[in-house]
Amino acid sequence: MASGTKKKGTPKKVAKATRTTSVVSKKGVPWLTVLSVVGVLALAGVVFGYYYVQSADKREQKSREEAAAAFAPSPSNPDPSTKIEGVVKADYPGSVHVLPTERVKYDRTPAFGGPHDGFWAACTGIVYPNAVRTENMVHSLEHGAIWIAYNPQQITGDAVNKLKVRVEGKPYTMMSPYPGLDKPISLQSWGHQLKLDSPDDQRIDQFIVALRQNQNTYPEVGASCDAIGPGQFDPDNPPPFDPTPPGPDAKPMDYKGSQGAQQDQMPGGQQPVPPPGG
Repeated sequence: MASGTKKKGTPKKVAKATRTTSVVSKKGVPWLTVLSVVGVLALAGVVFGYYYVQSADKREQKSREEAAAAFAPSPSNPDPSTKIEGVVKADYPGSVHVLPTERVKYDRTPAFGGPHDGFWAACTGIVYPNAVRTENMVHSLEHGAIWIAYNPQQITGDAVNKLKVRVEGKPYTMMSPYPGLDKPISLQSWGHQLKLDSPDDQRIDQFIVALRQNQNTYPEVGASCDAIGPGQFDPDNPPPFDPTPPGPDAKPMDYKGSQGAQQDQMPGGQQPVPPPGG
């Protein structure tokens, strides 16, 4: 045996494996597209939600109106409001006018009858964003309209919307805030008033069905609810509500009328139908 140093653990040659790296083309996340899709979906959700709520409000209102249909006037029941709890009634003569510069010392707040401005407030389903002069609003009641007044400190947000749906687009109906109102809500028709705490109260719809254009309860049957022309009552810029107490020159409730005040007109210049028994 030949002498020599035995090599220990001679390392085996490790074959270097040739690794073929597959270059994968990695695309970045298309954030702009993602955000656009999310935005569209969010917008669609908002729109759908809005119309769903609106539709639900209308369905609910229709249901309330159907429930209140029993309060529609009839020959055997000319004033169904007498069956509505809380309605206050008073008798007032019609067609007693004051001038646009004059005030009336009303006996009720809000007023629901008595002397009033010669120009009526437009009451064609209008929701006034600001309080309107009482003397003009009372004249509209004389034409068979319903006036929903609310305390803007107590009725806000969704509560206002619940009242709006009863007014917007509805003939012979109007709505406005009434600062300082002693109840959250007050409904007026000529000679009738109902004060309530909640827009969900079913008596609101009963009152409207019973008294809106109920020819047995208001003086000037057939009179218009449209604004009568430029320079008279402008529904886009109505005379504002005056919160101060009437002064000593205010007209009393037994005032007999003013010369030169506007004569009520129907479309075409016809005169209103006299009140029953008038």
